[in-house]
Amino acid sequence: MKEGFNIIEELTLPADFQSLVDVENLVDRVCQTIGVQEDAYGNVLIAVTEAVNNAISHGNEEKPDLSIAVAVGDAPSSFCFNIKDEGKGFDYHNLPDPTAPENILKENGRGIFLMKNLSDEVEFNESGNEVTIYFGK
Repeated sequence: MKEGFNIIEELTLPADFQSLVDVENLVDRVCQTIGVQEDAYGNVLIAVTEAVNNAISHGNEEKPDLSIAVAVGDAPSSFCFNIKDEGKGFDYHNLPDPTAPENILKENGRGIFLMKNLSDEVEFNESGNEVTIYFGK
């Protein structure tokens, strides 16, 4: 998370898909508190739940004994969600293009593409097991 953001919410979740309900509730609460426009709410919800879904399935490999940490940062003109799993990370620099003809019909591989297109900025830590998704207010 960049400098200038104050953490306003934190949540630790088991790497279980049932945790997505808690994430949706967190997004609802944060968007109401910050005053996110209704037309932007869907973008926040999809981007954040996609990041947590990736942390559960790819990062922590669906091992419920592992945790996912979610933190929400607030700044005067933007806010962010930081999601960190306990996995070894991945090479986020070399991702296949989900819009390429050979990937169009694949059922997966669109999560980061969606996150980048629905937010203002997506930032990974060096190892790739932590992502921060930024949104303007």
